[in-house]
Amino acid sequence: MFGIGKYQYRTDKTYMVFTFESKGPHGVIQKIARFTKIGNNVYNFGFGDFDLITGNISDTVTSNNGDIEIIMGTLGSIVYDFTTLFMDALIIVQGTNTARTRLYQMNINKHWARINSLYDVSGLRNGKWEPFLKIVNYEMIAGKRKSTNDVTKES
Repeated sequence: MFGIGKYQYRTDKTYMVFTFESKGPHGVIQKIARFTKIGNNVYNFGFGDFDLITGNISDTVTSNNGDIEIIMGTLGSIVYDFTTLFMDALIIVQGTNTARTRLYQMNINKHWARINSLYDVSGLRNGKWEPFLKIVNYEMIAGKRKSTNDVTKES
């Protein structure tokens, strides 16, 4: 989707849970990305390692499997697929800590031209939502797919 590699992923019948495998020096690590509805057309997007024993997502583990670019490409494709099915969805992203939120923001910055052509993106700073700027660090990020008319106007 954003010109980088991605892993193949699977989804459940609700299209709210996506799974894939990270492959690197630490072996194969099961990953899971989940959309949780938190309001009317508002979804939290969570991601982490999948614990096969408990069935839980660990979003605090750092895998260091050497494939962060591929993982971020996979997550971008998952969000794209989800918002293709749920065009009115507002996706909220916040890392479990400041460093993780910053990692997500750096990847948005890296692919900003493509993301900005498809999504209206905002950032939460000091308790207020504002249009996303690459030079600002945010506490939380939100995005909603632009309507087909908006995308056509910019192309």
